[in-house]
Amino acid sequence: MNMKKIVLLGSTGSIGTQTLDVCRQHNIGVRALSANRNTSLLEQQAREFHPEYVCVYSGDAYPDIKQRLADTDIKVLCGMEGLCELSRLNCHAVVNSVVGMVGLQPTLEAAKAGNDIALANKETLVAGGRLVTDCVKEHGVKLLPIDSEHSAIFQCLMGAGDNLPSKILLTASGGPFYGKTRDELRDVTVEQALKHPNWSMGAKITIDSATLMNKGLELIEAVRLFDVKPEQVEIVVHRQSIIHSAVEFEDGAVIAQLGTADMRIPIQLALTYPQRLPSPAKKLSLFDVGQLTFGRADEETFSCLAAAKRAISMEGNAPCAVNSANEAAVALFLNRKIGFLDIGEAVGGVLDSVKHIAEPPLNDILDTQKAAEEYVAAKYGRI
Repeated sequence: MNMKKIVLLGSTGSIGTQTLDVCRQHNIGVRALSANRNTSLLEQQAREFHPEYVCVYSGDAYPDIKQRLADTDIKVLCGMEGLCELSRLNCHAVVNSVVGMVGLQPTLEAAKAGNDIALANKETLVAGGRLVTDCVKEHGVKLLPIDSEHSAIFQCLMGAGDNLPSKILLTASGGPFYGKTRDELRDVTVEQALKHPNWSMGAKITIDSATLMNKGLELIEAVRLFDVKPEQVEIVVHRQSIIHSAVEFEDGAVIAQLGTADMRIPIQLALTYPQRLPSPAKKLSLFDVGQLTFGRADEETFSCLAAAKRAISMEGNAPCAVNSANEAAVALFLNRKIGFLDIGEAVGGVLDSVKHIAEPPLNDILDTQKAAEEYVAAKYGRI
């Protein structure tokens, strides 16, 4: 395939490694790679793909990766400054698959540099909001979603012309605890929460799927990406994860995107759009699937989802507050400092604690992140 090289932020995570699978499949070049602190895997990737740059976000990992690549001519960068420098490189697209709000500033820098963005980092749109969408419009770049649900919606709207969706049907697997009561969730362990029924993902997003916070973040992201009102997004629990989402139009027609649970399909489309090329993903057999089921999400039990809905109705910095509180609470849960239900309490409680700002610039977004983290730390402690 004849295309410029990509910049891949978050290359050692689940989305990052699958992105490199797509690069192998179609001989897509890689100009830069980044990781948080997994220097061993980053070194392997660098030696295979020969990027011009690598970056580690963690300062502690910098000396190690510098030494590991000392015999190469690869330039080694570090921290947020390094991620932003990579995002400004001339490339076909910046693939942003880092975890958390770390992805916000690199996304803005990529857009300002005129680079298209293939976005798997949902926190960027959740926290940044109009700051991101306005920046993308101002600089005339494409923002192509990698999340399976948002890629599905994007695909359903391909060819729709000026016909806008009347409703977005955002599907959810329901996670490992669908149908459970709050009492049953009180003593959930980290190991139980990390057992997702359909998808193989990183720890943070897997916990978000268990609490349904992931679906709350995706609802906010859908509002941003497709310029719809929150009430136009309906969450549908679909346990089989075959329908990745659907769009209803004004005439009542519903168009859905179906496929196997393989992230290489939406990743590849984001990199090759508008072309569809052969994929290593397993093809879907509806005969093997047998049946598709649908249900409603329980927002009382899974209070993270209710908090995310409340946040997008408030707009401004409220989505950033719930996202940041969630990041801090999930980290505490993964380190066995708090219980599973405490995550939802932290996410819901932060909306009444952090000062609401209707149209926050970047510095207010970053201040909101800190305030939300301090709220969680004051209530539950630190790692």
